Amino acid sequence: MQDIPIRSFSVSVVVIRHTGTRHEVLLLKRSRTLAGTWCQVAGFIEPGETAWQTARRETREETGLTLHKLYSADICEQFYEAHRNAITLVPVFVGYADSTAQVVLNAEHQDFRWSSFEDAIELVPFSGQRRVLNHVRQEFFYRTPNPWLLIEERAP
Repeated sequence: MQDIPIRSFSVSVVVIRHTGTRHEVLLLKRSRTLAGTWCQVAGFIEPGETAWQTARRETREETGLTLHKLYSADICEQFYEAHRNAITLVPVFVGYADSTAQVVLNAEHQDFRWSSFEDAIELVPFSGQRRVLNHVRQEFFYRTPNPWLLIEERAP
């Protein structure tokens, strides 16, 4: 019998803005890995970094956005990677951006769009992403986010 390892080495961030009339989700069109697919912000955790610090850093690096609020989404993306024979668990965060903030993409992405939850769910390629977006819509759009999930930066 061989165990399948469980790995957790990256994060995912669902970035939301409120335009006054609706909530929109930021989707990024990848230009390298999974080229041409729409996704949320994602990135690898660096040594000495917490997952939430990675979420803030990756959002800045990939989009130029500074989040004014960051929450744990209280969900993980999970998927099987055949080439590694491993299960990957990715903690998901929800970040709020200002409605007027300008997106500046890095080289990992070729395009972006602000979408309704419904459109975003149709655009992402994986069922795990759709599950995450449905969860975020339910817990952060239809309901007031649980205050215990708010991540506050603290000085060391």
